[in-house]
Formats: sequence, C-alpha cells, structure tokens
Amino acid sequence: MSTFEILRIFYSSAVQFTIPKEVSYVHAEGYPTGETKHGPNALIDEHLPLVMIATCDRNDPGSVRRHEKDLANIRQFKEQSGRIIAIATEGDVETKALANEVVFVPQAPELLSPMLEIIPLQLFAYYTAVIKGLDVDRPRNLVKSVMQE
Repeated sequence: MSTFEILRIFYSSAVQFTIPKEVSYVHAEGYPTGETKHGPNALIDEHLPLVMIATCDRNDPGSVRRHEKDLANIRQFKEQSGRIIAIATEGDVETKALANEVVFVPQAPELLSPMLEIIPLQLFAYYTAVIKGLDVDRPRNLVKSVMQE
C-alpha cells in the first residue's frame, strides 16, 4: 500500500486527507469523483486502495443524487478490481454491501458532513504511521512557519 486515491464530491475533504502524508509518508491524491474518468481511472487495480467518501444526507435530494453517482462509481471501481474503503453515513446498507471496508459517520446536513468525514481520514493517516513505526509527533522534514502580514 504505497498510494491511495480519495474520491468525493467534497474535494476539500479529499485534499485534507492528503496532508497527513507528512506523518505517514504515504502518497495520497484527492480527486472529485467526477474527475476519476480522466486519468486516475487508469491506476485502479487490486493494489491501489481507494478511500471513497460516500456520505449522504437523505433529507437533501441533491445529496441523494450525488450519492447515487458515488455508488455507481464504487460499482465501476469494483469491476476494475479496486479495493474500496468507504466512509459512509450510518445505516447506509448500499455502500456497506459494495465496499471492502466501511467506516460509518453520523448523519448530518451535507454542508456539515466534511467535519465528520475528516475524523476517520485523520485517524487513518495516524494509524498508518503508527503501524509503520513512525514518530507521529516528530515527522521528518516538517517545516513550521508563521507568516505575519
């Protein structure tokens, strides 16, 4: 496991997950789900874990439509032998049935869900570093800077 792709409409959550590579020394890329057909799709195989943020606010029709697209993408990635680790909303049996592994987060309005999604992503990076025997409190080559304007 040297590379991860994180896929979701909430691109900011996906990109936020790539930051802890400073701690785990694992290459990670964040992509909006709709962009996977333009390049990242070629990388998908049984050796590349895909972390998919597939949460859904069932009270929001737009969120439900986007979630249906997430599920369609998970199906496609599974056809390509992709290993899917999904972050899904509690009670989401569809995502649970499709993904190899699922981490559930509580139901929340879609605009608040990134705050819940980032927690398992941060923990994933942390425990990856711990398993690799890395010092999570003192990552190598970390540059700390404070800028005043």
